[in-house]
Amino acid sequence: MAAGYTSPSSLEHTPTWALATVCFVFISISIALEHSIHLLTNWLKRRRKAALNDAVEKLKSELMLLGFMSLLLAVTQSRISHICIPAKMADIMLPCSKQVKSKITKVQAYDQNFESETSGRRFSSVSALKDDILWQIHRQLADDDQATTKSGAADIPYCSEGKVSLVTSKGLQQLHKFIFVLAVMQIVHSVVTMVLGRAKMRRWKAWEKETKTTEYQVANDPERFRFTRQTTFGRRHVSTCTETSIQLWIKCFFRQFFNSVAKVDFMTLRHGFISAHLSGRYSNFDFQKYIERSLDEDFKIVVSISPLMWFVVVILMLVDVHGWHAYLWLSYVPLLVVLTVGTKLEVIVARMALQINNQNRVIRGTPLVQPKDELFWFGRPQFVLTLLHFALFTNAFEVAFFIWVLILFGFDSCYHEHTAITATRIVLA
Repeated sequence: MAAGYTSPSSLEHTPTWALATVCFVFISISIALEHSIHLLTNWLKRRRKAALNDAVEKLKSELMLLGFMSLLLAVTQSRISHICIPAKMADIMLPCSKQVKSKITKVQAYDQNFESETSGRRFSSVSALKDDILWQIHRQLADDDQATTKSGAADIPYCSEGKVSLVTSKGLQQLHKFIFVLAVMQIVHSVVTMVLGRAKMRRWKAWEKETKTTEYQVANDPERFRFTRQTTFGRRHVSTCTETSIQLWIKCFFRQFFNSVAKVDFMTLRHGFISAHLSGRYSNFDFQKYIERSLDEDFKIVVSISPLMWFVVVILMLVDVHGWHAYLWLSYVPLLVVLTVGTKLEVIVARMALQINNQNRVIRGTPLVQPKDELFWFGRPQFVLTLLHFALFTNAFEVAFFIWVLILFGFDSCYHEHTAITATRIVLA
């Protein structure tokens, strides 16, 4: 830094063109984002996508909440950094091990640098070179002391000896960025999940069209009698491997990886839904469209960050203690939740098939399943959506934390002390 130059510290010493440029950029981005959301809302209204329109409104409320949190952090940043706590408390539950390098270590490093410089070159006056390097050492140490003093004065101006700031201003700025990255990743994960769900349901359109054909009507003649085990639905779910609950769960666990939503399951559930809710009428009812609308309704819940999820964020930040490897164990949670929910859904379909087989050895027409709330955990089908929401949010937290650390601290940060653990977390996420 050149002598006599001082960095401007307030708007009094900031060029007006620089201030106007920054304001123009932020205002333009905000207006463009608001206009894009407005156009998207109008497009959804024209397409009569009421559920997706509600999801966009929920997204707008999440953005408003994020902006309010950012405003609070910006306004209270100075006051929070003035809160003082004992220095001993500041050394409890640290996310990284505290490594303090003394001035002696720095001098030893400069001595090694000096040895490497003198070993590779020949100078006319070695003593003059040594004096020059020692002068640089003292200058560097003096600059470090001055920077430390300035940093301490900025972060803890009201803390007496033996006390430190609760959270420094720099720490609050980093927290601000993490909240922003987390919100963005939650939205990205939700949108990607929505897109993948719709992509998987594309082949269901062909199955839905097949129900309108004559071949389907003949194959599912309501006057046709068959043994339950002879139907395609019965052959898929009723076997000797489903006689006990343990065998049933093991079979359903592996089935979710291969053809989890079979054509026969779709057709049977469609028939059961129409029979239960439409009294067997409206054979032209588009069940696939109904599933898409249900997905839109679920997306409205999944895209949001509920107060419970924000509380989970606080808990996760609390247990991020060096040596606990809490985030490693956390990375397994979404995987276990998804596998458990997938197995449970397969078990529900299989139990409906077993129920038909136990009640009627001979059936007429298409097997008539009877979905009940009692088949789900606690008799609440909504609990499945809650678990999937939690798994999705936890995954978003993992990826957001990795990106945040990578941007602010680099890959060699103490947060990534163990490369194998970091790689495992990212792969699982």
